[in-house]
Amino acid sequence: MKISQKGLYALQAMMMLARHYNQGAIRIRDIAYEEELPEKFLELILLELKNARIVESVRGSKGGYQLRRPPSDIRLSEIIRLIDGPLAPFGDAEQLQSLIDRDPEHRALYRVFLDVRNAAAKILESTSIADVATPAPSPGGKGRRKKSAAPVLPMVVSGGKGSA
Repeated sequence: MKISQKGLYALQAMMMLARHYNQGAIRIRDIAYEEELPEKFLELILLELKNARIVESVRGSKGGYQLRRPPSDIRLSEIIRLIDGPLAPFGDAEQLQSLIDRDPEHRALYRVFLDVRNAAAKILESTSIADVATPAPSPGGKGRRKKSAAPVLPMVVSGGKGSA
């Protein structure tokens, strides 16, 4: 499965908003700082999430962004589809079914691809932002949250929507 850097940033921002759910709106600057994301790029991502009615913006001095629904009601699949398109590395289910129907010689191979697609979709559709969001840092812990050193595998991240 390929997920763009934009998709990863969107998931990170959503996880941060989930950690602060029901605590009021969070400023873009604070999300960018805590998650170590580029602020200008994050503005575009949050606007896209707002237009999809996943987050909402609050104006004013206490303004920022917050989730529109509980984190347990927001699935990873919803965010990834919005930002990066189809979940599967082999195209969508309809395309694969069409190949299975049209190409008897390679039908078994396409069925395997469909199974992989369905397994990936099932995992992402059954996993919510609440499932992956770590608890908010304790009030005593000041400063920036310590980031893990776990690298993102190059084969997982692609340049953007529609790239192969």
